Amino acid sequence: MAVTHNTFVIEREYLKPPERVFAAFADITTKKRWYAAGGAHDVVSYENDFRVGGREVLVGRMKPGTPIAGVVLTWSQDYIDIVENQRVVGTQTLDMGATRASVAIVSIELFPAGDGCRVVLTHQAVFFEQSDGPQMREFGWRALLDAVEGALD
Repeated sequence: MAVTHNTFVIEREYLKPPERVFAAFADITTKKRWYAAGGAHDVVSYENDFRVGGREVLVGRMKPGTPIAGVVLTWSQDYIDIVENQRVVGTQTLDMGATRASVAIVSIELFPAGDGCRVVLTHQAVFFEQSDGPQMREFGWRALLDAVEGALD
């Protein structure tokens, strides 16, 4: 069975300094608000141990009206490298029920940009059969980075 390899890069600029943007990733309450809650799924559980060697796990059940309504998805991330106010790197998996859909390395880099912050997200993944695929994943990350902006207020 074939796999799909894909890399995409998304850049965003926020009007808040890198310290504030980094906090949106580091603070569990803030991250839960923009990453876990809402969207096309109901949150079954969410935990986030934000430290090198820590793990983040989101379990969600897809809402009615979505293409995979009722399916339980598990997004897991192991934090590999964290440099305060500069970067977060993790390995991520996505499971659809009991089936592994993808494995990725995600790096989020933060750079001062005037009074604000430029964020560069690089997503390198292997997608397996029955996965959401590269286009949907990039769409999802773009929406999540939009949601980060709302969490900065």
